[in-house]
Amino acid sequence: MQHFSIHQKKFASKRKPVEFSLSGLATLRDRNLKSQIQNSITVTAIALSLSTLSYISPVWAQPAPDKMDRTYKTLTVTGRGVESIPTTLAQVRLGVEVQGKTAQQVQQEAARRSSAVVDLLKSRNVEKLETTGIYLNPLYNYANNEQRLTGYSATNTVSFRVPTSQAGNIIDAAVKTGATRVEGVSFIATDEAIAKARQQALQAATKDAQQQASAVLSSLNFSQKEIVSIQINSANPPQPPMPLMAREAAFADKAATTPVIGGEQQIEASVTLQIGY
Repeated sequence: MQHFSIHQKKFASKRKPVEFSLSGLATLRDRNLKSQIQNSITVTAIALSLSTLSYISPVWAQPAPDKMDRTYKTLTVTGRGVESIPTTLAQVRLGVEVQGKTAQQVQQEAARRSSAVVDLLKSRNVEKLETTGIYLNPLYNYANNEQRLTGYSATNTVSFRVPTSQAGNIIDAAVKTGATRVEGVSFIATDEAIAKARQQALQAATKDAQQQASAVLSSLNFSQKEIVSIQINSANPPQPPMPLMAREAAFADKAATTPVIGGEQQIEASVTLQIGY
C-alpha cells in the first residue's frame, strides 16, 4: 500500500493537467469575435467607397442667382453717324505719254521726261510721291482687215499730295516740264482731321442707335435694360470722288493757272447695339 501511493505521486508530478477557467475561454472568444467584426467593417467600408465613386457624376458650376435671372429679350438697332470736314489736301495723278517708232526710243524718252517731272515735284516738297504706273504698248493700224504695227506708246504716271492751294501751280509747272497727262485730282482732309471726325461719327452713331431703341421700347411700354453687345460696323471715310481732268484742259491756256478748289469730305460710322428689355 505504501509503495503504490508513492508511485501515484510521481506520475502526477510529470503529467500535471492544464487548467482552463471559464473566464479565460470567454476572453479568447471575445477577442476573435472582435477581430472578425473589425475585418468585416473594413471590407464593407471599402466596398461602399468604391460603389460611391462609381456613381459620382461631375458637378458643374451653376451661375449665380442674379445672373440666372438676366434672361430677357433683346432689341438690335443700328445707328449711323456722319461728320463733314473741309478738304485741305489735293491728291494729284499725272504722267508722261510718248509715242514713237521703236519700243526702246519711246521708253527712253518717257523715262527722261518722267525723271524731269519727278525732280520738279521733289523740289516742291510734295507729300506721298509714288509711281502708280509704267506702261509700254504696241500701236496697230487696222486697214483692209489687216493689222499692221505702226509704233509704240509708253506711259509713266505718278501721284502725290499737296495743299489744295498749291495744286494748280504745281500741275502747270509739271506740264511745262514734260507731263502730258493729268489723270485726276481728288480732295481729302488731313489724317488728324479724319481721326477726330471718326471719333465724332462713332459717338453720333451710338447716340442714334440708343435713340432708336428708346423710341421703339417706349412706344411698346417696355423698359430698357443693359446693353448686351456692341458692334462697330465701320468708321472709315468713303473714297473721295476723283474727277478726271481732260488732257486738253491743261493746255487750254498755258499763261493761266489751273484753278483747283476743294470741298468737304464726309466721315461715316455705323454702330450696332443689342439692348435687353
